[in-house]
Amino acid sequence: MSTEIIKVPDIGGDSDVEVIEICVAVGDKIDAEDSLIVLESDKASMDVPSPKAGVVKAIKMSVGDRVSEGHDILELEIEGAAEAPAAASVEAAAPVAEAAPAPTPVAPAAPAVASVETVCVPDIGDSGEVEVIEISVAVGDEIAEEDSVIVLESDKASMEVPAPVAGKVVEILVNTGDKVTEGSEILRVETVGAAAPAPAEAPVAAAPAVEAASTAAPAAGPVRKEIFVPDLSGNNDVPVIEVSVSVGDELDAEDGMLVLETDKATMEVPAPYKGKLVEFNITEGQTLNQGDLIGVMEVMEAAPAQAAQPVAAAPAPTSAPAAASTVTQAATPATAPVASAESGRKTGKVHAGPAVRMTAREFGIDLLDVTPSGPRGRILKEDVQAYVKQVMQQVKSAPQQAAAPAAAAGGAGIPPIPAVDFSQFGEIEEKPMGRLLKVGAMNLHRSWLNVPHVTQFDEADITELEKFRKSMKGEAEKRGSKLTPLPFILKACAYALQKYPQFNVSLHPDGDKLIQKKYIHIGFAVDTPDGLLVPVVRDVDQKSLWELADATADLAARAQKKKLTADDMKGGCFTISSLGSIGGTAFTPIVNAPEVAILGVSKASMKPVWNGSDFVPRQMLPLSLSYDHRAINGADAARFTAFIAAVIADIRQMLM
Repeated sequence: MSTEIIKVPDIGGDSDVEVIEICVAVGDKIDAEDSLIVLESDKASMDVPSPKAGVVKAIKMSVGDRVSEGHDILELEIEGAAEAPAAASVEAAAPVAEAAPAPTPVAPAAPAVASVETVCVPDIGDSGEVEVIEISVAVGDEIAEEDSVIVLESDKASMEVPAPVAGKVVEILVNTGDKVTEGSEILRVETVGAAAPAPAEAPVAAAPAVEAASTAAPAAGPVRKEIFVPDLSGNNDVPVIEVSVSVGDELDAEDGMLVLETDKATMEVPAPYKGKLVEFNITEGQTLNQGDLIGVMEVMEAAPAQAAQPVAAAPAPTSAPAAASTVTQAATPATAPVASAESGRKTGKVHAGPAVRMTAREFGIDLLDVTPSGPRGRILKEDVQAYVKQVMQQVKSAPQQAAAPAAAAGGAGIPPIPAVDFSQFGEIEEKPMGRLLKVGAMNLHRSWLNVPHVTQFDEADITELEKFRKSMKGEAEKRGSKLTPLPFILKACAYALQKYPQFNVSLHPDGDKLIQKKYIHIGFAVDTPDGLLVPVVRDVDQKSLWELADATADLAARAQKKKLTADDMKGGCFTISSLGSIGGTAFTPIVNAPEVAILGVSKASMKPVWNGSDFVPRQMLPLSLSYDHRAINGADAARFTAFIAAVIADIRQMLM
């Protein structure tokens, strides 16, 4: 038996992550991949699986502890780890003593037993289906435990999946862009079980040692290996959007070589070997297909490990390879790409995933300027965000000098508004934005950038509705209710959503599906001193006008007093924003995504309306319907708005 300290693996660059659960106890017998602890960062929770099977001897942390990569988790007694070698040594000892002169006194070592293990997606919290954004290995690769095999990305975070075993990759079962869940099969790895060790050097005479050196220790030397475009999940003519290497570069396995971009995702193509790039002619803008030749690497293949001891007994045959190895090591720093003195621009390799590269492109950032903090010099999203924050602080402290570079670094190709020192024009005062204002600003900005807005305008004749509403004033007072135009508009919108269900949908995050809602919950905007709030009235289609009047009055009053709960503002299908009490003839409201439409209501006014023979005074209510043109076409929007106007003009239609 031997014991091993199990440590916190790579957790995506997060540090000081909280331990929220310990899943084992001292004395427990566990298998490989059994959950040991659960960590929680500000982005996601993550189970840490056991890389090996054994018995828990001691636990090195507690719930509530803050840990980072490399922290001790527990002490594990590995079952059977030392038994086979010990037994083999005992068996080998007797024959050696009895028949030293014999050429083969020791029983041959037991051959290593190979088995194929299937690697599956571990516990990924409650993320459900997540996308494979990067495959970090290729068929034929030799991998060690904890080496990253794929990278997953949910709507909250990206996560590297480590290999639970060491061995050779024989089959990859997923492609970039696939959706996987916990337990999905990723790849198959051929693992080699422990075998009895080779006999000790005691029975080997000097002469056989020299012979072994000459027959079992071929000199190490460079081998040229071709690199091809990996599986592109059926995509063809994929453009190269970034080239990270050049001829002569010394690369490590997994160093990024180039980045491809399909219409769905970006994909980094890593170097499959460690060595020198001797042929490479890929350029940005070039299109590639699966199997295309990328380049040729010169890879050093070392002599087998079993030849190391005979080399010591016979130094002469190995002096030349040793010298060559020394020369190679000495030459490596000189040939490694560092910087281009002629151009003045940094050059070299960048190790970053596609999601990170996409984030950098959105901000207009050169990843060579970003300091990596991830494992093996990998740049994380947090590194890009920290760099952006640093640049913005520099712009704020020196607005005039930073204006030009800031304009070039605008997100999504949009130059930012330059910072202005307003104090040079007169007295100013800085006031912090309230939390509600900041949240509202963020939501509106997100909706405006993501939703292709179109606004349809119409007018509703509310002359008869207003007569009826005012005639019910006495009844409303008896009930203790206040019957405003809003309950009528809510009821009309609910009726319209039933007739035109295409307005009661949300776009699925993948952009390929619509989510049809079978309920009708409608939000209405409330103007408060701290900002705009949108409480939601549930099941509007099932409530009477009196119930709607009471519900809207209660929600509006609680909004003014800051008494709304989170549930009061969730689940809306459609929104009404009314400025009728303030004024205006029309406006273009911003869709409250993920809803697909919002109705703006302006101030009613008396207008002359032609009835076929005369102009008569009618009270007209302006309506403005903004909608998401991805989900709704213009003709349907016009019909929907006209239908609402017709129902408001004659509420008896809702009884039909």
